[in-house]
Order: sequence, then C-alpha cells, then structure tokens
Amino acid sequence: MREPDAQNDPPRDLSTSTIFIHGSMGLPLAVIGYPLAIWIPAHYAGSLGLPLATVGTILMLARLTDVVTDPLMGEISDRWRTPFGRRRPWLLIGPPVMMLGAYWLFVPPEGVGLFYFLIWLTVFFLGATMIALPHRAWGAELSPDYHQRSRVTAARESYVLFGLMVAAAVPLAVELTADGGGGVAQFFGKIWGDAAAVLGGQTADLKPADRAALTGPVLEGLAWTVILILPVCAFAVLAFVKEPPPAPRERVPFREGVRYLWRNGPMRRVLIIAFLVMMGESCRNAVSLFFIRDIVGIPTIGAAYFFYFVFGLSAIPFWLWLGRKVGKHRAFMWTLIIVSLVSAANLFLSFGDYLPFFLLFLLKGFCFGGLQFLPLAMMADVIDVDTARTGGRRAGTYFSILGLTEKLAVAFGTGFALNLVGILGFAARGGIEASTDVGVLSLRLVYCCGPIFFYALAMGLIWSYPLTPERHARLRETLSRRLARMDEKAAD
Repeated sequence: MREPDAQNDPPRDLSTSTIFIHGSMGLPLAVIGYPLAIWIPAHYAGSLGLPLATVGTILMLARLTDVVTDPLMGEISDRWRTPFGRRRPWLLIGPPVMMLGAYWLFVPPEGVGLFYFLIWLTVFFLGATMIALPHRAWGAELSPDYHQRSRVTAARESYVLFGLMVAAAVPLAVELTADGGGGVAQFFGKIWGDAAAVLGGQTADLKPADRAALTGPVLEGLAWTVILILPVCAFAVLAFVKEPPPAPRERVPFREGVRYLWRNGPMRRVLIIAFLVMMGESCRNAVSLFFIRDIVGIPTIGAAYFFYFVFGLSAIPFWLWLGRKVGKHRAFMWTLIIVSLVSAANLFLSFGDYLPFFLLFLLKGFCFGGLQFLPLAMMADVIDVDTARTGGRRAGTYFSILGLTEKLAVAFGTGFALNLVGILGFAARGGIEASTDVGVLSLRLVYCCGPIFFYALAMGLIWSYPLTPERHARLRETLSRRLARMDEKAAD
C-alpha cells in the first residue's frame, strides 16, 4: 500500500494546539531579528566607533554567505532521511549554533574590529538558517489546504510579533531605568512621564548621546533573552508536533527539479515580489533607529517599538480574514498601499513631532502582520504547483529559495542604506549635530521614500498574481484525482 502523503491526501483539520506549538519557534527567531535590524548597526557604528558605511558593507557580506548555506540547507532538509525525520534534527543542531553566535555578536568585548564582527555575524546567520528553513518547510507540509496553511502561517507570525514585543520590551526596560531605576512605582511613573512627553510634544529626558550609550545594555539583555527562550521553544516543537511522512516520490532529480522550478510562474513572481518588498523594508529598518532618535527625537525608542508590535499582533486576525475574503495577494496589496501612504507622511515630520509620528508608527504596525505572513502563505500554495508537475514534495527547497531571496534583499537593502547615508555625511555617533546637511537629508529620504519606490514595483506584480483561491482549489482537485488513481493502481 502507498504511504500516506500529507501533501496529496484530502485536507484534514489541524488541531489548534499543533498549529500554535509549531508556530512557537517564531518567537526566538523574532527576538534575534529585531536587534539585528535596529540595534546592531547603531551599536557597532555608534558605541564601538566603526564607520557606518563599513558596518553596512559587513552586514551585506555576511548575508551573502546565505547564497551557499540556504540552497544547501534546503536540499539537505528535503533529502536527508533519519529515524527522527527530515526537519526535526535541525531543531536540535541549530539552536546551540545560534545561541553561541548571538552571545558573541550582541555582547562584543571592547576594542573589537571588523573581522570579529564578520565572523560572529556569519555564525549567527548560519544558526538561523539551520532552524528557520526546515521549520518553514515543516509548516508548509502540515496541511495541503489553502486556508489551513494561512492558519499555520498566521500562528507562526503571531509568535513572531509576540517575540518582537518581547524584544522591544528589553530596550524599553533599559531606557526607562537608565537613570538608576528606583522600584516598581518609579518605573511605571517613568513610563507615564514618557507617554506624556510623546503626547504633549515635550523634549526627551535623555539626550541623543545618552540614548546611544544604551545600545550595549540593550543588546546584552536581548542576547540572554534568546539564550533562555530558544531551547524551550525547540523542545516544545520536537516533543509535541509530528512531522508528516515523506511522499512516495520525494526525491526529484536535481536537473528536473531546477527545470520545473524555473517554469513555475507563480514561484518566480512570488520571489520577485518578496525581493522588492524586503528591499523596501530593509532600507527603512537599517536607518530607522537614527530617524526616530535623531530626526523626530522620540524619548523612548523601545516604547515606540513595543506598541508598534502590539498593534501588529492585534491585526493578525484582520489580515487573516481579509486574505480569506479577497485572496492573499489582494490583501497583501492593501498592506503595501497603506504603508506607502504612511511612509510619504513621515517625510514631512521634524524634530518634536512626537504625536504625528506615534500615530503613523502605530498604523504601520497594524500592517506589519500582513507584510509578514501573507507572502509566506502565498509561497506554501506555490509549492502545490511544483507537486502537481513533479509528484515530489520539495517545501524545503522552495522555502530555502524564498529565504535566500529575502536575505539577499536584506543584504543589499541594508548595505545600500547604511553606505549611502554614511558616505553622504550622517554621523551615527554624533547624530544631527555632527552630520552634514546632505547626510541628514539622505537619512530622511532613505527612511521615507526607499520603501515607496520598491513597493510600487511590487504592486504591479501582485495585482495580476495568477494563483487565486479559485485556481488553487482546482489545483487541489487535480492532486486529489491523481491520488485516487494511485490508490486504484495500489489496489490492483
């Protein structure tokens, strides 16, 4: 008899517990992603004194190692057979590598140089690849159903947003206790005082130079947060989530697989869309701390990001509903339109415009969940096109290609943004006072206009995206008929 095949069998309901336990790995992966995008450039270029443009180049070069590690990881994850499974072993191997890289990257000793930064950044990225790619592929294989995959992806991205809230809470606590703490009452009194400053347009207690000195304690707190959370989540997934058995024709020959992959039109389109959107996000993220701290002068950056991610988490049900109502690609289009309008509005802000920035930031946070999980849910459906043509199940390979595409976009977007503002005269260590007018203007334009440019290119491709819910349903019917024919042959 034929082995059961989770990709071709009729859709079965996944338990809520399975979906949410599997998604829990998104939490530690989010905690590490937040400091990398926001705090690492500011710490190495500000507190440690490395040139901002050079830090951007190192971040780009380290990311480019994924050109080798991502396809290799996807191929190994798809083909490696063990009694423990294909995806599960990597949740044992990857966490120690990631924890080691996170500690030495986030807590560097005094006087470190560029070589130290490059080495530990590469180790950090390797550990993240060993965990994230097999975990994404595993999630795509939990169910073949269009809308259940949205639930799986939404659960994981809910954990991502919760992890980002945890990551934002660490700098929030460091910032609010920077004057020496003083107990719970004083701590919450400080929160209220900073909220009043944001709403009332008062000046911040901490000067830009003082806030720049907080990057070290913030990163150390984030490092220990990762070290504590990551093994707990990995154990829960390994202990309570079963990995679907391999398909009858799991191993598609390499040349045949490449040929079918290139002919997969929806796959090519999703990759281009993901690259463009991530380029826009990376340009913004690379300089966001400098824009918030030095251009607008927000008193507590940690608080701004904490509420940003609270709104992102609360909006996940809305984007899930909208994806079911109008299709994932059209819901994704709406996120890009709204975020583009927010970016354009930010262009007109100046120092002290706390309340307008805060409201725009929360609206961007509301869209963050859609930006995170809708492309991943679209990719899970694209894999079915490959399954229909090859008979194999290669989620690991497909998600490795998506992951590589996103990482290349992050590499080039981050490198471009930091090199541009650094070369044109923005000083990460001294802020606006130590920067040239051209450098400050470049910071403003990269943060506000960079995303709009790349989103506009992506929206044209999203508008005519071919794999609609109706076409996906017909594709599932084709796979079900193939399954029936295989059952008949097995019975004969």
